[in-house]
Amino acid sequence: MSHQTGIPVSKELKDIFARARNGEFCVLKIVIENEQLKVGASRESVTRWDQEYDSCVLPLLEEQQPAYILYRLDTMNAQGFQWLFIAWSPDLSPVRQKMLYAATRATLKKEFGNSHIKDEIFGTVREDVSLSGYKKHLVSQKDPAPLTAAEEELQKIKGETEINVETKQPTLQGVTFPIQEDAVQALEKLQNKELSYVQLKIDFNHEKIALADTTHTEIGDLPKRVPKESARYHFFLYKHSHEGDYLESIVFIYSMPGYTCSIRERMLYSSCKNPLIDMVEKQLSLEITKKIEIGDGNELTPDFLYEEVHPKQHAHRQIFAKPKGPAGKRGIRRLIRGPAESDKAD
Repeated sequence: MSHQTGIPVSKELKDIFARARNGEFCVLKIVIENEQLKVGASRESVTRWDQEYDSCVLPLLEEQQPAYILYRLDTMNAQGFQWLFIAWSPDLSPVRQKMLYAATRATLKKEFGNSHIKDEIFGTVREDVSLSGYKKHLVSQKDPAPLTAAEEELQKIKGETEINVETKQPTLQGVTFPIQEDAVQALEKLQNKELSYVQLKIDFNHEKIALADTTHTEIGDLPKRVPKESARYHFFLYKHSHEGDYLESIVFIYSMPGYTCSIRERMLYSSCKNPLIDMVEKQLSLEITKKIEIGDGNELTPDFLYEEVHPKQHAHRQIFAKPKGPAGKRGIRRLIRGPAESDKAD
């Protein structure tokens, strides 16, 4: 499979890419139209990249439409001028558009030439991709603040989503397969509480993530939804009470029944899991309360699910514990009598 979403680069855009790499253009806006990557706008020259950055880039941004922007910098490498790649995905744009552009980003970068791209930034508001926003990005790259464990995990997942489907090496950490339209619609319905359960599977022939099941599911039905001989991804709307509050939490369950599955199936389901979660959380804004991995559907008891979502806090502390003396010895006998003992002696 050549492209992550099957969306090709138009012949016109390929020609413009070649001319841009030769120095003819300084700004390119690329959009997806009629299932093709096409040029949306271009500009041929600027005086200095930083002096005209905002006047070139910001007018190209639409409030409800994602786009890619390529902006030429003044620096050069062995391949020629270096470029800044901007992924614009505004908050007000439709969810399907966000997902489509996110899944096609690696394809576009590959077609333009990764070696020509010096840096890239992602933005949902104009301040993210303005000149001041880019300069803040450069400062953070030079002197990054220490990452929390959660931030390190997010950074790892972000890196995994950039790996192309063709990169099938022994060290493969993540593979991004496109999600079929009906699966996206089902997840949107789950987010809106119109569905209680969504099951996804990998279509190996077409290298896509497909919809497998949306049967209405209560917690008692959940074990029956887990296949015993194949892996699946499950999204379950967990309705329950906790400390007097009624809650509806979305739980992600990755079921892998072990060695009844082929090596290829185990590898692909494991590799696609994190990029899938990352795309669902970021592009669909689906808030996943808990991520669980199981080998057998019978593990999904009400108690198990409750304890996974609301783990008990083990905070046993021994206050001022007196250290034990040497084993087998009673220690030195006390010679000083207390007040009560003195009265008895008298």
